Amino acid sequence: MTHNISNELFSLAIQHQGVEISSFKSLKTGTEYIWDAQPDIWGSHAPVLFPIIGALNHGATQIEYADFAIPKHGLIRHNNNLALIAETENSLEFQLLYSEETLALYPFKFVFTIKYQLEGNRLIVSHLVENRDEKTMPFALGGHPAFKCPFNDEEAYSDYYLEFAEVETASRWMLDDKGLLNGIQDPYLKGTKELPLQKDMFKDDALVFTDLKSRAITLRSRKSQSSLKVSFTDFPYLGLWAKPNANFICIEPWQGLTDPNDRPSIFNEKRGLIHLPASESYKAEFSIEIKEA
Repeated sequence: MTHNISNELFSLAIQHQGVEISSFKSLKTGTEYIWDAQPDIWGSHAPVLFPIIGALNHGATQIEYADFAIPKHGLIRHNNNLALIAETENSLEFQLLYSEETLALYPFKFVFTIKYQLEGNRLIVSHLVENRDEKTMPFALGGHPAFKCPFNDEEAYSDYYLEFAEVETASRWMLDDKGLLNGIQDPYLKGTKELPLQKDMFKDDALVFTDLKSRAITLRSRKSQSSLKVSFTDFPYLGLWAKPNANFICIEPWQGLTDPNDRPSIFNEKRGLIHLPASESYKAEFSIEIKEA
């Protein structure tokens, strides 16, 4: 099942399972900008990440002296239990309320709300996390949208590059074969705004950055004028990833990181978590802006 909205420029489809963006399509050119989730390559479009990002070392994490096996990327991905709570001509809003099922995996009472809104050539993805518990609730939050690359059949993956909003000299966190943090490559970016795309650049898994100055990154082609910009002011970290040799690129705003591989997983010690006091709420959004030639 999908939920569909549109404005004068774009149509948007949200897959009910996991409330993933499954289509963001230009009504002017017919160009689809979201990866089509080919199951033999990578069967997701745009996972929503909460309350963890990535994996847990040994598959579980310690919370209040007990172990909890939170699934990779958290409780929203693959979940069919989010309710559509509001719909307009150009927006969709979904919500997940804690339950006995979620408490068995993540022992906090929460309300998670995500809203997708079309505004001209922009898609705004807004998150609201409410702590309904009587204790501080730690969590990570993020997006994992996969964008079709190249946009057009006449172009190649290697025609594309990522352009940072600022000149960057930045380290890259390395990941092991289980998707866990495995040291730092320092520096990875050296006084540049451009990162050319190559089919083998993700052979060692994602590029993970925690010290970027930029709060926006743009996917561009050297052979056409169309572009796609992800702005992530509310998210301090950024992941970039694709399956090797696949025709997509994930641009992932994150608040939080996967576990390191050199110590047991203790949830409160995870890097980048938000620690939300009882009865308070937290908001964060990112946007996707498309400019067509």
